[in-house]
Amino acid sequence: MREVLEEQAGKCLLAANKTIACAESCTGGLLTSRLTDVAGSSAYVLGSIVSYTNRVKMSHLGVREETLKHHGAVSQETAREMSEGVRIRLGADIGLGITGIAGPGGGTPEKPVGLVYISIAGDKGITVTKNLFSGSRREIKQQTADKALTMLIEYFE
Repeated sequence: MREVLEEQAGKCLLAANKTIACAESCTGGLLTSRLTDVAGSSAYVLGSIVSYTNRVKMSHLGVREETLKHHGAVSQETAREMSEGVRIRLGADIGLGITGIAGPGGGTPEKPVGLVYISIAGDKGITVTKNLFSGSRREIKQQTADKALTMLIEYFE
């Protein structure tokens, strides 16, 4: 049987003796749920903040108002600030931030449904990917969580 992504990510975190905190917007906590589906995940998952609104992004993650005004909630810059903010506020080695448009509404020609930014902040710096997923809202959320877990595994390679 093939090992699932969340199990692989957990093994990577354990082997490196690292902790993680997540800041999730469009996934609504799905990534953290998947990470904590693995028995023993309390050894490396410190917690998460579901920051669905800009107010929560600012008050709980330290995303700057100027960032939201100039770049929007769905942007590389916001994802960066989310990942670094959750890492610092929860005292984790690694912060993972997700912001995007899961649909079916809310998209524009510049920022279509399925546009998602995923950011990892840690001692190796900050990495952000721009992704364009397709499908239903549920499918976009699943694809986003899969990509975030894959990025986390690759962080340790």
